[in-house]
Amino acid sequence: MAFATNGFNLIGFGAESTLMGGADIAVARDTSALNTNPAGLTQIHGQAFDGFASGLRTFDLTHEDSLGNNKHADNKYTFLGGGGYAASFDSLPCTAGVGLFSQGGAGGIFKNINTPFGNRDEISSLFGMAKVSPGIGCRINDSWSVGTSLAVTYASVRQKFFPDTSVGAAPFAGYRLDGATSLKVGFRLGVQYRVNPSLTLAATYTEKIDLPLTDGELIANYSEMGLGRVKYRNAGVTGLALPREVALGFAFKPADSLLLSFKVNWINWADAIKSVTLRATDPENPLAPAVYQIVTAGDWSNQWVFASGLAYNWNKRTTLYLGHNYGNSPIPAQNASPLLAGILDHHITVGVAHQISREWRFTGGFEYMLPVKEQYTSPLFGNAEVRNEALFLHVMLSRRW
Repeated sequence: MAFATNGFNLIGFGAESTLMGGADIAVARDTSALNTNPAGLTQIHGQAFDGFASGLRTFDLTHEDSLGNNKHADNKYTFLGGGGYAASFDSLPCTAGVGLFSQGGAGGIFKNINTPFGNRDEISSLFGMAKVSPGIGCRINDSWSVGTSLAVTYASVRQKFFPDTSVGAAPFAGYRLDGATSLKVGFRLGVQYRVNPSLTLAATYTEKIDLPLTDGELIANYSEMGLGRVKYRNAGVTGLALPREVALGFAFKPADSLLLSFKVNWINWADAIKSVTLRATDPENPLAPAVYQIVTAGDWSNQWVFASGLAYNWNKRTTLYLGHNYGNSPIPAQNASPLLAGILDHHITVGVAHQISREWRFTGGFEYMLPVKEQYTSPLFGNAEVRNEALFLHVMLSRRW
């Protein structure tokens, strides 16, 4: 399922962050601050828990090409989840916590499509990332708060590229990749400055995290070469990374019942995705090639993301949300792929939060990813087009005590 939005990243984390269009760093008042702006943790007094979940339905994740394919991805639904806990210290002006977040990802499954070799086969790629983020935020004085969090990031990938296809004349050997994973650590720094009760300024810095995926297994189809299917016991993917980010934002309250928030985020994809290499070694059959390798051009460009959000207190128990997120696609048209449809640019969000009781609060809403398409020329598919349109449902249950 292609749920990449700002590149590989989701536009927000937790329901309020997302339903305000990702304009979150100057708000950051729940446990999702661990993954948006840890300085915002200082707004939590006592203990806080947030559990959130999301469901994605694609409307038009479609690949069309000159081979006669015009097919929607076979996987139409994706489900994500996470949560966070934080508690303030009695003796220090600080709040610490830990959260589990679905960071993002990309991919799709296209079964039974025409190949350039005259048969029908499958292409699929499922790349996902999750992170555990412990962090702390401290109030320096009435105006300044600072915070930091770690990002213990786990990534995994599974791929099929015409696994039932083998051509001796080309030659071509389709493959299946399983079990390649990565576990790396990065960090995030954040600051909030309360100019007055109505205006807050904020900034964050996020360090790049390289994600070399290793310890996988690849099965290559050498049937037409007389070797059958050969297992490579050491397979992985290099060249993927979560990028360096710098974000600035502000939140303004023109009235007690209304909060407006804005964020501009620079994402350094040009340094994170240059080229991607699939490499497999140690074949079980000594007659097979010692190395199976495919290098794919990346050449992503840096991305500017502009987010704006609104929170309106309808009454003492109910808050309404509205947001918009725009980020230019970082993927060059010539490197587009049905397996990496991270070309979504405009996102519209709407939602509501209701205080169920003194301790419990429920938040829910929708994120609509507006239709977008990219036309490109592929060595395998000729003139091709990828289209994407989707809808997210986001929910969060929160407790404060």
